[in-house]
Amino acid sequence: MQVVVIDGPDMGRAAALGDAPITVGSDPSCDLILTDPRVSRRHLEISRAAQQFAIHDLGSKNGTSFEGATITKATVRAGATLRLGNSYLRIQPEPHGLALPPSARRRLGELVGESLAMRELFTILEHAADSEVTVLLEGETGTGKELSAQAIHEHGARRRAPLVALDCGALPEGLVESELFGHVRGAFTGAMQARQGAFARASGGTLFLDEVDSLPLALQSRLLRALESRRVRPVGGDTELEVDVRVVAASQRDLALAVARGEFRPDLYYRLSVLRVVLPPLRARREDLVPTTHALLARRGFEAPVVSGPNLDRLIAYPWPGNVRELRNVLDRALALSPGARSFAELRLSLPGDRSGLAEGGLTIRTDLPYAEAKQLLLDGFEGRYLAELLARNDGNISAAAREAGVDRKHLRGLLRKHSLIG
Repeated sequence: MQVVVIDGPDMGRAAALGDAPITVGSDPSCDLILTDPRVSRRHLEISRAAQQFAIHDLGSKNGTSFEGATITKATVRAGATLRLGNSYLRIQPEPHGLALPPSARRRLGELVGESLAMRELFTILEHAADSEVTVLLEGETGTGKELSAQAIHEHGARRRAPLVALDCGALPEGLVESELFGHVRGAFTGAMQARQGAFARASGGTLFLDEVDSLPLALQSRLLRALESRRVRPVGGDTELEVDVRVVAASQRDLALAVARGEFRPDLYYRLSVLRVVLPPLRARREDLVPTTHALLARRGFEAPVVSGPNLDRLIAYPWPGNVRELRNVLDRALALSPGARSFAELRLSLPGDRSGLAEGGLTIRTDLPYAEAKQLLLDGFEGRYLAELLARNDGNISAAAREAGVDRKHLRGLLRKHSLIG
């Protein structure tokens, strides 16, 4: 076992956890040394306790928290995440090779990739499709979480039944419960007739819960009960309904980190993460740009036998904060701007940096336009470049980007859609 820093100034730093206790703090004598200024010199001690781990805060100034609560002493399981100052630590097994060979596929459903990372993902999804376990998909926006859920469903035993997708982050908080579990007539103002929820509509098939981390804490307990009992009660109803669904959930952020921050129920996290799959971002597998571009253009009826040259160089150099979804938007825009193009080289590619109105040496101001138009063009350009770089710097995590920019998460999501950085 080991203790790993999963967030904070020392992210990635780790210390082996054997039979002897280890200390964590800023002092050079500690086993795991952190540079976080809010971590005390000797902050805490971690030791094995049978099949669990004993946590002992050593009188630190800013304290230690676990699952959102401040602790002095506690016993936790493997997988637990602790917060020390601005740092998050996880107790987890030391890394070892996964005994699964890469798939021979280059395509799984709508997912396309030739890289080792994607072929390993295909193997995991193939095994997931053959089982009934609950799957948690984690990854940045646009990495293909919904397509992965579709692949699991279409290659599994439930493929002849419905696949119902529910975007928990796009629903007003007051409607999430009704969308999940349904409602009876008159349950609330505007409920003119009864309506089935996503669980009932997906019965016999698969329910895909996208952005499950957006669910309010109060509703997370109801979701957990539905998963455990396989029964749901419509809003305003007196009778529970039996449902038979396979659940695939997805989150842009690390849900274990959300548990540590007290933003997600730990019992629901463990119920959802029976099989946890992390999808690789596009910038970590640039060798997939060519086959993915081929596939996206082919879906639009544009045959591009050769994807190479300056246009490909530009795609490879771009950081792709919106991943494959952003690549799709870029290609769609290029097709719209290139009605006479007959090859990939003839496409007029327009990347966010190109549209920014910001030259390398400073601002480019269109004095040939009316004042209002020139001003709006400049503002749009600034906005597009700022958002692209903000999203790239935060690895596609919209919540983290919103916190850094100091704007509301939903407002930021709207701006990102406006500039085609997310779908």
